[in-house]
Amino acid sequence: MKILMYRWKAYNYKDIKYTFEKLGYEIEEVYQDLLNYDVDEEFAAKLKKMIKSDTYEFFFTVNYFPLISNVCEECGLLYVCWSCDNPLISMYHKSVFNSVNRIFLFDITNVEEFKGMGVDNVYHLPLAVDTNRLDYLFANSNDLDAYKNNISFVGSLYEKNSYDKMEYTLPEYLRGYFEATMEAQKDLQGINIIDRMLTPEILMELETYFELDKSEDSLSDLNLIFSVTTLGFKIAEKQRRSIMIELSKHHDVSIYTNSNVHDLIKVNYRGSVDYWSEMPKVFKESKINLNMTIPNIKSGVPLRVYDVLGAGGFLISNFQAEMPMFFENEKHFVWYYNQRDLLEKVDYYLKHDTERQQIARAGQEFVRKNCTYEARIQELLSKL
Repeated sequence: MKILMYRWKAYNYKDIKYTFEKLGYEIEEVYQDLLNYDVDEEFAAKLKKMIKSDTYEFFFTVNYFPLISNVCEECGLLYVCWSCDNPLISMYHKSVFNSVNRIFLFDITNVEEFKGMGVDNVYHLPLAVDTNRLDYLFANSNDLDAYKNNISFVGSLYEKNSYDKMEYTLPEYLRGYFEATMEAQKDLQGINIIDRMLTPEILMELETYFELDKSEDSLSDLNLIFSVTTLGFKIAEKQRRSIMIELSKHHDVSIYTNSNVHDLIKVNYRGSVDYWSEMPKVFKESKINLNMTIPNIKSGVPLRVYDVLGAGGFLISNFQAEMPMFFENEKHFVWYYNQRDLLEKVDYYLKHDTERQQIARAGQEFVRKNCTYEARIQELLSKL
């Protein structure tokens, strides 16, 4: 059994590849920087040649690539993908209706959206963690003490967002409207109001100031592109900076990031960490790990939740609608509903070591038993 896989920079690519191999599949990798996601004639020709020269069970990618779907449709090869980002702008494309597609998304809201569009063979598949890999890392590390923190956050502050570049080209009325929308969304967890705020009238006015760059086969529109790539990232920046500043007024807080932290005066800047070799150590050795899900993920549980729990870390995360489908609040980890709720829970769990450690252990055991890559891939294969 042989699978063709496009090697891409997704964090969970190696875990998925290893799991396929563990299940008895032979993997042939293909890699090339794409000029764009739907048109690259040289790469398409290379893929067609590979597919015709061998026999594959299917072509697999992390996230969705229209170009690969179209090549598979032409060659009659099953195309299987599993998302780790949401929403995938690349999926809003005519190729999503190809008969060879088997698309797995971790956000159920997105699954229902595409089903509503008439897309067949789109399924819900939550993300996963390889606790064995993490156990091996910790057993062979002698520098864990260097990663001890009271409260830590690992991630981007999204200061390089397109909203900042265009903000002052907007008339005062639109600027005020978007500012109010972002402030309202900033402290709402598990609810996304951006789509409702981008009314037809607002979008019509916005067209003058926002250039929509898309291919002729794209199904994306101004509402999608602006809400995700512009407002979504800007709201994430506002949320994360506000929370870090408020927490650092009363607690010892560390941040691991490549972002500009000039305004986080009281926060300990610890540089960036490698996803594979260092990040799990931060999660394991921090008393409290923070997860702040970008608003673009409407209901799903992001990869970071599984990363922290798999490392045996204690996690406080914003609430996401799918969390109660899989986890129990204050048993596997703790979720908050607004910034005030977060501050109160941080205060409480810093003072209750035994309870905090018990939750971290329960969370790790839960994902070890129920959220493995092997279980997820077996579920994926059963749908094929």
